Amino acid sequence: MPTAVRPFWPPLAAGIVLGLVLLLTFLLNGYGLGASGFFTRLTAWLGGELAGPVTQANSYLGPFLKGANPLASWISWEIVGVMLGALLAALTGGRFRLRLDGAPRLGGGGRIALALGGGVLTGFGARLARGCTSGIGLSGSAPLAVAGFLFLIGFFIVGIAVSFLTRRIWA
Repeated sequence: MPTAVRPFWPPLAAGIVLGLVLLLTFLLNGYGLGASGFFTRLTAWLGGELAGPVTQANSYLGPFLKGANPLASWISWEIVGVMLGALLAALTGGRFRLRLDGAPRLGGGGRIALALGGGVLTGFGARLARGCTSGIGLSGSAPLAVAGFLFLIGFFIVGIAVSFLTRRIWA
């Protein structure tokens, strides 16, 4: 029997809990929240396993292979926790569904390609910016860093513009 769908948390309550989690991460490990570093570490580890000498010689990925296993970092466990927490929340909230969202006229393959392309571009941008929305936006703005606020302003402007364009083109 399917679970009844529960409403989302009120935005104010969700924001307060997110702020407390951010504070807790600063207090416990000295870092804020972030996610993109995990994927860099995962890429370095895979590169080390598949093409060790080439990855070691790479000026960007090589330093991630020095010392301990790059996947032993706190950020790896943060990502595991986020994935398990999201799954638990979706299951207990009756919201777990496998589906493709997006413009129906684009088709399933087109939606997957658009999502994958957007994800790759976002990941590339996060590495260029030296952090993702949670790393720079949340963790950077929490201590009132100007870079965090500039990032968030730019992120929202670009996000709104790209959303407008993609809805005009593929909706």
